Amino acid sequence: MATLKENLTNILIDNNLITRENLEKAITTQKKQGGSLSQILIDSGFVKEKDLVIALSQGLGIPPINLNKIKIDKQVVKLISQEVAQRYLILPISQVGATLTVAMADPLNVFTLDDLKTLTSMKINPVITTANDIKDAIKNYYVDDQKQEDAKIDDIIKDISTADIELVKESEDKEENISFMHMVDDAPIVKITNRFLSDAVKLNASDVLFEPFEKTTRVRCRVDGALREIETLPKYMHEAIVSRTKVISGLDISEHRLPQDGRFKIKFQSREVDFRISILPSVFGEKVALRVLDKTTAMLDIEKLNFSEHNLNILKHCSSFPHGMMLVCGPTGSGKTTTLYSILKYVDSPEKNIVTVEDPVEYQLHGVNQVTCRPDIGLTFAAALRSILRQDPDIIMVGEIRDFETLDISIKSALTGHMVLSTLHTTTAPGSIIRMLNMGAEPFLVTSCVVGVIAQRLVRKLCPKCKEAYKPSKAVLDTLSVAGDIKESVTFYRAKGCPECFNIGFRGRLAICEVLVLTHEVKNLILKRAQEHQIKKMARSQSMRTLREDGIDKIIAGLTTPEEVLKVTASDVKAE
Repeated sequence: MATLKENLTNILIDNNLITRENLEKAITTQKKQGGSLSQILIDSGFVKEKDLVIALSQGLGIPPINLNKIKIDKQVVKLISQEVAQRYLILPISQVGATLTVAMADPLNVFTLDDLKTLTSMKINPVITTANDIKDAIKNYYVDDQKQEDAKIDDIIKDISTADIELVKESEDKEENISFMHMVDDAPIVKITNRFLSDAVKLNASDVLFEPFEKTTRVRCRVDGALREIETLPKYMHEAIVSRTKVISGLDISEHRLPQDGRFKIKFQSREVDFRISILPSVFGEKVALRVLDKTTAMLDIEKLNFSEHNLNILKHCSSFPHGMMLVCGPTGSGKTTTLYSILKYVDSPEKNIVTVEDPVEYQLHGVNQVTCRPDIGLTFAAALRSILRQDPDIIMVGEIRDFETLDISIKSALTGHMVLSTLHTTTAPGSIIRMLNMGAEPFLVTSCVVGVIAQRLVRKLCPKCKEAYKPSKAVLDTLSVAGDIKESVTFYRAKGCPECFNIGFRGRLAICEVLVLTHEVKNLILKRAQEHQIKKMARSQSMRTLREDGIDKIIAGLTTPEEVLKVTASDVKAE
């Protein structure tokens, strides 16, 4: 049975529209250059466009249509954006119920039909017309929308300069993409994207989100842990922004169905800033999340993390051990990695061999050997740890302990003369001990290797320029009054807002933490598999300050507000 393509070519030959020789030439050209056979026949002058439309109509059993002789409802036209219409060379002409009739120059393109079905959630009924007629109709029906869109773009990019943003080339592999980006450096979408990148750096944002919705795209930045809406863009701009971020990250711009991850670096006002990009397909398009890694704002100094003197001394003491395991625990975004990097920087010296395995590497530390975890090729935390142990390390940092295998190798590394630093996703320091036991670690191994556990949270820091004194409610005072720390003479401060802090009232964040040291008494409880509250009670009797208590110290010092501390220590129980 002849295929549809064979039937169409037979119709063209039988009607003397093309010769067999010209058809063979067109097929040869298609094999070399790709593209549509029908368009190649037209461009080569082998057949007239109108004659080809008639042949397609006969072969497919679909009547042709003359767009110049019909009037199309503009509400129907708006069912498909101008960008999609131009890309696929199609035009919606009518809608009946859940069926959309679309004029197409190439109704043989099943990929176009599938994409239109997905975009509109309708059944697509194709009709045939010439490509030139579709181009003219697109210009005619979308002209007003185009003027509005151009006006919006002009308004957004007004006064935007790309001079402050420069993409930093990291490898020769991206040479072609870099050259392309210099060529289009003045394109509107480049200016818009660069504007959001520069705004994120200026605001000291940790993340930038481009979130597609049905008719708009929302742009938000996370500043000091709180998301803030920056802009609402027209939906038609979303795909261009996604493509731009993919190009500068070296990702596949043709892949829209699978998640992708990448990174790029820019130079902004004489300083280099790394961006980590994650793209996630969603219902209305691809959501883009950019993690901003600004080394100039990263406090990788243990002295500048605003730890209390008590906790800082314990931290330094535990870090000086020649071997053992130190853990930092807390939820995602609580500053665990920053604390680990700060400890590494504190203990680093030319005499020590430091190796890390991370997923992914967030900051590149000079003098530290850093390995990126890649589970897709088998380079897991556990696999990397086995190889690292053959590299004669003194200090090993494991990005996160997620399973028993990684925990087991980490414990054995600590027991064989290495200092191991890592993180756990638990809420309290005593809870980390229980978590390790639940993962399968033996109590005697835990007590033999663990030297200290840090649990921490981040709270927003009051702007020193505009913070104002006030008297909190009795309910707040009752909640905060742990072990009589709050006195009548204490001055409380709250956020007010000024130009220095963008009228938010907060500038930056600081850590509140609790540090558990495994003393002999605590170890005895662990060996007996005591419960978390028993370990906590013993540690507190030996001078451990809980998260809530450390937060109260920060309130008394005028660094943050009671609301900030209560927000992140809600699960902290009152002292016995």
